[in-house]
Amino acid sequence: MNSALMLRRFICVNASATLSSVAPSPKKKPLIFLGSPQVSVTVLEALLDASSAPNSSFEVAGIVTQPPARRDRGRKVLPSPVAQYALEKGLPSDLIFSPEKAGDEAFLSTLRDLQPELCVTAAYGNILPTKFLSIPLHGTVNIHPSLLPLYRGAAPVQRALQDGVQKTGVSLAFTVRKLDAGAVIASKRFQVDDQIKAPELLSLLFSEGSKLLIRELPSIFDGSAKSKAVPQDDSEATLAPKDIGHFDLEKLIAPDEAWLSFDQEAFVLHNKVRAFAGWPGTRAKVLVLDDKSGQQNEVELKVITTRICQSTEVLNGEQDCVTFKKGSLVFPCGGGTALEVLEVQLPGKKAMDATAFWNGLRGQKLKKL
Repeated sequence: MNSALMLRRFICVNASATLSSVAPSPKKKPLIFLGSPQVSVTVLEALLDASSAPNSSFEVAGIVTQPPARRDRGRKVLPSPVAQYALEKGLPSDLIFSPEKAGDEAFLSTLRDLQPELCVTAAYGNILPTKFLSIPLHGTVNIHPSLLPLYRGAAPVQRALQDGVQKTGVSLAFTVRKLDAGAVIASKRFQVDDQIKAPELLSLLFSEGSKLLIRELPSIFDGSAKSKAVPQDDSEATLAPKDIGHFDLEKLIAPDEAWLSFDQEAFVLHNKVRAFAGWPGTRAKVLVLDDKSGQQNEVELKVITTRICQSTEVLNGEQDCVTFKKGSLVFPCGGGTALEVLEVQLPGKKAMDATAFWNGLRGQKLKKL
């Protein structure tokens, strides 16, 4: 199916569309799923698999996602990853809804006609108004990739890694009007490896969150989840804000935050590299000096993979000089620390390991800026 035809099918949803093809089976409880980026696909896949089981008591009666947007390098207008997955699975386009806002009256009218017993959100990316939350019989539940009330907000994984947390987790909670403040139905805790990056951790947490959801669905549908859910302690809440200028869920961090300052200590920079992997990445400016010609060029590097230098040896030479040791570029940092950079990328080039980059200097010196 070409992209134009796919988009025509996808965008054709409006309040006047017939509901006959999306009317839920009377034998199963209708559930509406809301999600947008790639990590949400894991949750939708789990719901579809569970709903197709012979003993399933529910069905996915509709999917709500962000409107099509310009994505990828070609900047083509494409449906969200959730919408693309749903279409690939053969779900009819009039089962997929993409309102600009979840409070649009035409959309809410259609949602009421579907009579959902439950709504499930996983990185949907749109504020749910009271009018929406009052529609599903058993409420709306959200998969949130943190141990609530810690890291409420749109970028919990990124901010947790930036803070260097050693433990995190995923929570299944009821959705209320206050941001990520609803009672917690269930949660799961994980140790955080000091090398894991945001995309990998996000994938892990949403995968585990989908398992929590499937496990807890019976108690949500029979109403017992509301009595066992634990209210959050607002006094312990922390926030994980996104960049206000970006609403795309894959671009939650401002590009201005991407720059590394080697005046900071190595552990701060290492955690930033892990947190901002994927988007927007982390960047550093270095100076390449040719002693023979006297020329010097400022170069921008995308810093992809790092580790904290454990050596207690005092760095030789000038404090601004970058050295090469055992497959890594060693950058002097604040507080007498050093950061080992293992993988970099030059503008317009493919990523390369530190050895290939260093060999490409052909004896020229490297200084941090």
